[in-house]
Amino acid sequence: MAGSLNKAIIIGRLGTTPELKHTAQGTPVTNFNMATDESYTDKSGNKVEQTEWHRIVVWQRQAENVCKFLQKGSLALVEGKLQTRKWQDQQGQDRYTTEIVAQNVTFMDSKQDSERLRQGQGGDGQPVYPEDKQQGSEMPLGDDPPF
Repeated sequence: MAGSLNKAIIIGRLGTTPELKHTAQGTPVTNFNMATDESYTDKSGNKVEQTEWHRIVVWQRQAENVCKFLQKGSLALVEGKLQTRKWQDQQGQDRYTTEIVAQNVTFMDSKQDSERLRQGQGGDGQPVYPEDKQQGSEMPLGDDPPF
């Protein structure tokens, strides 16, 4: 198809601290979940907050930098492409995962924000991802595809 485009750009906070792994060929790779938030007012005038979780995959040198400089709660801009992969779980069932394969990750926290994150607080002094999660904001659990 001529003129098609596969581009995803999101700004959000990491829901997990990235861990560096290597493929069998020795290529650095990391993956993590990232949350984007939006809020709106419903027909009744109530403020509704909604969190969407995105699976991010980063390769090569950029994967190493992400693991070195980002942690759970860090603010980042991710640019990449959407990719859906098919894999089989331990029971042999076909599973599908859609993820953003990052081509560029921009670290957006200030030095002061990074220090607060190390101390377990968000940029506003509140704990990062407090336990009193709202409906729809919890990071999804379940089978992760193999890497």
